[in-house]
Amino acid sequence: MMLSPTPKEKQSRFDLLQLAAVLALIVISVAFVYSATAGSELGTHLAWHRQTYFRQIIWFALGLVAAAGACVIEYHVLSRWSVVIYWGSILTLVAVLIPGLGSSHHGAGRWIEFGGIQLQPSEFAKLAFILAMAHYLSRPMDELRQPKIFWTALGLMVLPFVLIMKEPDLGSGLVLLPTGLAMLYAAGAPAAYLRRLFTVGGLATVLILGDLLFAPQRWQVVHIHDYQKSRLLVYFGLDYATYAGREVSPAERQRLREKQFNASLNVRQSLIAVGSGGLLGKGWRQGRQNGLGFLPQASKHNDFIFSVIAEEKGFIGSVTVLALYAVILFTGIRIAGQARDRLGKLLAVGVVTLLFSHVFINIGMNIRIMPVTGVPLPLLSYGGSSVLGSLIAIGLLQNIHIYRKAY
Repeated sequence: MMLSPTPKEKQSRFDLLQLAAVLALIVISVAFVYSATAGSELGTHLAWHRQTYFRQIIWFALGLVAAAGACVIEYHVLSRWSVVIYWGSILTLVAVLIPGLGSSHHGAGRWIEFGGIQLQPSEFAKLAFILAMAHYLSRPMDELRQPKIFWTALGLMVLPFVLIMKEPDLGSGLVLLPTGLAMLYAAGAPAAYLRRLFTVGGLATVLILGDLLFAPQRWQVVHIHDYQKSRLLVYFGLDYATYAGREVSPAERQRLREKQFNASLNVRQSLIAVGSGGLLGKGWRQGRQNGLGFLPQASKHNDFIFSVIAEEKGFIGSVTVLALYAVILFTGIRIAGQARDRLGKLLAVGVVTLLFSHVFINIGMNIRIMPVTGVPLPLLSYGGSSVLGSLIAIGLLQNIHIYRKAY
């Protein structure tokens, strides 16, 4: 029988270094969400309690309560409900796709609205997937060698991936893949299975990209939204006019080049913002790319928040942010190593991989080493669902740390 620690023991067992890094990122987030939005919102005379930075504070307060709840309920208890939580999240992902239930913006249906508050089910589906995957894989090693177990685990990953891609939300769907694969590897899935999976997955990726980027449009097998194809063309530096074919008229070529210029504008402005910050930056709320509206107004406080920080606090500010994320990730790896059982280890590995994937993709798209996919930066980007999901994930890590094995 496993004994739970007393309240006094629990208080002494929090990973204080990780919590300090989380709180530092929360403060930075509020400061730079204010910097990114206050100019336009003050210009419209919005009341202080209706401004974006204040809503971010509210979300952080709710997220900290949710994180505390994730610490209180011992992770083995959560695991017993993992199947219910997983299928509940699948139902919400399906509901988003049903006209009248899901809420759409800019051609994407990713939200469900409750009394004027919009929540993005995919952010919580990621955590439900981690919980269900950890519960399923925390079985004897002999069972993991059975092909049925391996393919069922892949099914747990593919189902939410397909539903999220239908919204469409490429970024949220993609982060499920490294998370699930890392959990399979940590669980001890047969190396031969993983090698075959990587080989098939790699070939499929090459074929899909080749079809999308180089095959004539009338012959293409894979079809994605125009804005998604546009992002891929910009990322790979392909000329729109050349891509359209030789039969395109000069006037149409000129129109396509203008379209390409506009499509790459956000990335170019982001690179300018990051590069112009120099060593120490231009000062809080003094960034020209931010203040003069060159960074995308609709997303500079979420997708491009790192560019705002880099411009206003420079290289030192950027490295500080990266160092804080490194603290969270490395303490998460340590928590995985100290977990008292396979379930705790797999939960921690899943959460750390999820957070790392978000950080890598978001910062990568700000400096153009990754295509723009709309993945939020955990604990920094504005957004209720993202903030809640990130803090619940931190709460799970702290939960595993609280109930870790004694040395």
